[in-house]
Amino acid sequence: MYLGLDLGTSGIKAMLVDETFATVGVAHAALTVSRPHPGWSEQAPADWIAGAEAVIGALLREHPEAMARLQAIGLSGHMHGATLLDGADRVLRPCILWNDGRSGPQCAELTAWADFHGIAGNLVMAGFTAPKLLWVAQNEPAIFERTAKVLLPKDYLRLWLTGEHVAEMSDAAGTLWLDVGKRDWSDTLLAATGLTRAQMPRLVEGSDVSGHLRAELAERWGIPRVPVAGGGGDNAATACGMGVMTPGTGFLSLGTSGVLFAATEAYAPNTADAVHTFCHAVPDTWHQMGVILSATDSMTWLSEITGKTVPELAALVGEVTAPSPVLFLPYLSGERTPLNDPDATGAFLGLRRATGLADLAQAAMEGVAMAFADCVHALRKAGTPIEAAYAVGGGARSPAWLRIMASVTGLTLLEPEDGDFGAAFGAAKLAAACATGDTSERVFAKPAVRAEVVPDPQLAAAYAKKYEAYHAAYPRLRDLTAPGA
Repeated sequence: MYLGLDLGTSGIKAMLVDETFATVGVAHAALTVSRPHPGWSEQAPADWIAGAEAVIGALLREHPEAMARLQAIGLSGHMHGATLLDGADRVLRPCILWNDGRSGPQCAELTAWADFHGIAGNLVMAGFTAPKLLWVAQNEPAIFERTAKVLLPKDYLRLWLTGEHVAEMSDAAGTLWLDVGKRDWSDTLLAATGLTRAQMPRLVEGSDVSGHLRAELAERWGIPRVPVAGGGGDNAATACGMGVMTPGTGFLSLGTSGVLFAATEAYAPNTADAVHTFCHAVPDTWHQMGVILSATDSMTWLSEITGKTVPELAALVGEVTAPSPVLFLPYLSGERTPLNDPDATGAFLGLRRATGLADLAQAAMEGVAMAFADCVHALRKAGTPIEAAYAVGGGARSPAWLRIMASVTGLTLLEPEDGDFGAAFGAAKLAAACATGDTSERVFAKPAVRAEVVPDPQLAAAYAKKYEAYHAAYPRLRDLTAPGA
């Protein structure tokens, strides 16, 4: 038996699988995000531990015999979060999350101080970890001075599970402190942020052993002191679950944020269009991503302000035969690929008295799809051809959204056969690789495909015209909403 733990923004998930990777049990626990100021996004690490206790406890109650045969644990989690600990491993402040935009001003400073683009292979963006630490140094200096360790969110769970300060390559690449080509911390980039290697966790590959379950937890849960795999950042772990380990077909994740992911055989950074170039979760492999910050979160926001649930909004869209008369820019938390603009703002354009909620819901889906189309173009410009992608994430359960997505992006979307191929599943597969030493296709197999969603030619032609308006709208809105405008 192998256990995958995935720390998501809105909840933590545990998945128990057997040696054939069939699902034995799944458990969830909800998490909340605190937004104390505009542009801020934080979570309390103590809530992650409580959530992990809850989901593991549920599996122990429901599947005690299977849990007693556990062989390894794998970890996945949302990337870029800054979890600051003192010398006694006490949390110094709430974790600053991936979609927090407060450190925008610090990005320009870091870009000028060191070669982040060349060494880390990525633009310095407010969502990444390094500018968050510079913000803390400049705005909360007492906390910065007490910071003995900086951990990524899932690695704080690892500390609780094993007592070890460890990170793995795929998640570490998203800090901007990793030399992504060499797969090691960069002393130069750390120094630019006022940090040293001593404040960083030890590095392992995602399929390596990072430590073993603490005796106290093993005894309390009645399970062996199993190894805990390095694991992966949520996107790399999802790729492991989908078998996206080599160039070719990628995956498109319609989660809270949106990701278009493609594996690469070599380190090939391209920062011109804010393409992310990170290490994969297995050795000697890298990947590129286009990332948007508000995918299903756009529908969640619309749900919150209308009082309709997301499924109710999705049901309003129905069979899509023409674009919505309304245009939506999904920049509710700023944007990454290709804009690199933490201050970008969302908008509905083209509202009329006759506009209904169905128009808004479809426009939200279309706006997210157009943001993904930006990612397709950015990856292709980076030299990474992509024509097809597995569709995963909560939004992929909507047939209307997939039809829109295929027609807007031009991608053929592959729907896996019934099953959960998300980050928790990938974490479980990394646990298996850790326990067996096998990183072949036997472990990281591609799922069977139950359906393909191909672009509709007539819809694609109509959306091509709307995509032009989408591109024209952003710079004009930016000028109107810029500070002092």
